[in-house]
Amino acid sequence: MAKLKLDLHDIYNRGGQIDAELNRIVQEAVDKRIELVEIIPGKGSGALKKKVLRFLNQSHIRQLYHRIEKDDKNFGRIFIHFKH
Repeated sequence: MAKLKLDLHDIYNRGGQIDAELNRIVQEAVDKRIELVEIIPGKGSGALKKKVLRFLNQSHIRQLYHRIEKDDKNFGRIFIHFKH
């Protein structure tokens, strides 16, 4: 199974760039018919993870993927599952 990975550690404090990267990775997954995207917001205070989840919960984004999985073993990881 093909998988994409986006690590947000380097751009954690640049809101516009975070949204652009999230849009890019979701669109790439749709275009290439990738089934799984791993997003790593990191552990930290949880603010970046909440921002990512809010982004993914937008209706125009939510219709692109099947489900979201928060890693129960690693608080700083989110998986997006796609059905194509």
